[in-house]
Amino acid sequence: MRYGIAIFPEKKIQDTANSYRKRYDPHYALIPPHITLKEPFDASDDDIDAIVSELRDVARKTRPFPLQINKVSSFSPVTNTIYLKVEPVAELVKLNERLHSGKLPQEKTYSFVPHITIAQKLSHDEYSDVFGSLKMQNFNLQQTADRFQLMYQLENGAWTVYETFTFSGEQE
Repeated sequence: MRYGIAIFPEKKIQDTANSYRKRYDPHYALIPPHITLKEPFDASDDDIDAIVSELRDVARKTRPFPLQINKVSSFSPVTNTIYLKVEPVAELVKLNERLHSGKLPQEKTYSFVPHITIAQKLSHDEYSDVFGSLKMQNFNLQQTADRFQLMYQLENGAWTVYETFTFSGEQE
């Protein structure tokens, strides 16, 4: 089965992201706005118990941390993807590193860039118009992240939560 790990932000941030996603993101109906912590990976039913145990340990060692979004950015020229840029605070980066160590699948296709996708698969002209408009806006969105979710992909391509892991910040 296909799994992924993400943080789902609070309603205010999701509403802001969805105000763009419903028009500019063809994956709008497949998954709510999120910060991907670990790219999708395959795991068997036998492997998932060990992975869940490892994720509980990661959550136990992670302190809640601030999420701050002030602007949009993009992955252009690689793709015409526009996103809300999440400031890469130390605890978020450390969490990403923990999720790529130990018994967890460790391959990474891309460097970790914390973000919430709001537009993707745009034509070049549409990308230029949308990004040009959005980059002039200031966003002042913030919350405290205190959990992450292990998700799995359904046959129709949609993602649903398998388990939620709450941070407790115990010392290692």
